[in-house]
Amino acid sequence: MSGTGGSTPAATIEPAPLPAAAPGRPKRWTVTAISPDTEALAGAASVPPVVAALLQARGVRTAIEAELFLSPRFDALHDPYAMLGMQVAVERIQRAIAERETILIYGDYDVDGTVAVVLLKTAIEILGGVCRFHVPHRLRDGYGMQAAPLSQAVLDGVKLVVSVDNGIRAFAAAEEAARLGLDLIVTDHHLPDASGIPAAVAVLNPNQRDCSYPCKHLCGAGVAFKLAQALLESRDRERARTKLLPSFLKLLAIATVADAVPLLEENRIFVALGIEQLAKPVQPGLRALMELAEIDSRRLSARDIAFRLAPRLNAAGRMDVAGDVVDLFTTRDPGHARLLAEKLHRLNMERRATEQAALNQIEQRLQTEPSYADARCLVLDGEGWHRGVIGILASRIVDRTGKPALVVTHEEGVAYGSGRSIARFHLLDAITTCGDLFTRYGGHAHAVGFSLPSARVPEFRARMEAHAAACLSADDLTGEVVCAAELPIDKLTPALTGWLRRFAPYGMDNPEPVFLARRVQVMEAPRIMKDRHIRLRLSQGEAHCPAVGWNLAGTVAAFGVGANSLIDVAYKLREGDSRYGSGLEVEIVDLRPAKTE
Repeated sequence: MSGTGGSTPAATIEPAPLPAAAPGRPKRWTVTAISPDTEALAGAASVPPVVAALLQARGVRTAIEAELFLSPRFDALHDPYAMLGMQVAVERIQRAIAERETILIYGDYDVDGTVAVVLLKTAIEILGGVCRFHVPHRLRDGYGMQAAPLSQAVLDGVKLVVSVDNGIRAFAAAEEAARLGLDLIVTDHHLPDASGIPAAVAVLNPNQRDCSYPCKHLCGAGVAFKLAQALLESRDRERARTKLLPSFLKLLAIATVADAVPLLEENRIFVALGIEQLAKPVQPGLRALMELAEIDSRRLSARDIAFRLAPRLNAAGRMDVAGDVVDLFTTRDPGHARLLAEKLHRLNMERRATEQAALNQIEQRLQTEPSYADARCLVLDGEGWHRGVIGILASRIVDRTGKPALVVTHEEGVAYGSGRSIARFHLLDAITTCGDLFTRYGGHAHAVGFSLPSARVPEFRARMEAHAAACLSADDLTGEVVCAAELPIDKLTPALTGWLRRFAPYGMDNPEPVFLARRVQVMEAPRIMKDRHIRLRLSQGEAHCPAVGWNLAGTVAAFGVGANSLIDVAYKLREGDSRYGSGLEVEIVDLRPAKTE
């Protein structure tokens, strides 16, 4: 899925293990121009023009919107009752609490699903409710609500089931719940089926028809949080807003980043305020996990969440039992918390080894099989690839090739697949054209999951390629560097960089800005690191700064860049490493020789 960024020094984070595109392969550079509207917003909001341009690119049009974007605050969250079904859901849960009915929270096995369980379970228990939870096993149970756990719930005395991060297409499970005499509340964020929604006491999903909730891009934990917010505020609004709900944002920030939903509107508030809360972790499981991930809470960024915390949490659902994540975040025993965190840490190491073995096979195919070079949508299948890592594999392929990718693993005649996409290719719409082939499928524009008989995979590949050929042009698949503005390095004043840092946390639809600087001088020969990366010093006007570039060693060699070369650079800002004598450095995204004047 899309990366995130923050204030972590660039030199401490390396990119994904698949090699970058071929050295020197030309990419299109586009630069956003400063328009009269941009100048008007800059004046109204009292910000520099380059800041106004970045705000406009994120949908900000007024000074009030600009202030909220640059200074996220809790009181700007939407009223949870604006979500269709919220009043009915709150009243049913309140009745269950009052009558001491056992409530089952039915989750999912990824970070989003397990965090959603923790948030809603915590809120209900604060109010005196009795909760159980069920998180399915990825391999044994598969995705979504199933009949067997519902039958067991009845035997356990459950009266009310609340789904989190799943259920919007669980028509059969909803019918089974009704047959068993269970009340069902569905909370989900995935796109509903065109035929409607399951029969339930209430359905909470901002994407359902006739729901006027303003933020349509909440993750599953975000929807669960809005339900928790409504429940807690109904008991004591002041206490909920000042003491309880802000602490919920720590985990909600992790889920929001991990699920790669747009970091705009409410999601931006969740993550920005959640990162502030993560700077002071109190719960023993969270504290232990952050220690094992070697995260400095004082310099925490969304990138740390995406690449250090989320993989360890996802490892439980990918490799073992995702319920361990719920236990990790609910236990008050520091010793037990440490054991659980260490287990997740080990599982993540196993996941990385499993992933790397499959990546090696995939890279061999991409290099040796000509059909993949010409394809506009990549469908790669193999025997024995762990189902828990195929989504990560698909993300790696997208990063490597710039093409939508679906990875399929075969198990006893059944093909299980996961896909990731590029901005110009709606992946759920694409696989829906092959809906007759699947036994199960779902997802959204950027990520999907599915299963089908193995014998149908060749037809699936052919139909996906035909659909992609009709939807994607060659230009859509050409590497592109989108520069937010032209910003010479010698214009990077402390005041301006202070403004630019306020655009973090970065993520989907709020990417870390890339800027263009022309005719920058390379002060000394580039230093090659690990045969792939570069470090060099740049000069422009009176400004000098260190720079790092990932996977650019081949590009530097191809262009003959050396001491005193003049280059154009597309770059991101980074906090400087004092070893290199500067408080600021840049990360070079791409470079090319400067045009001769």
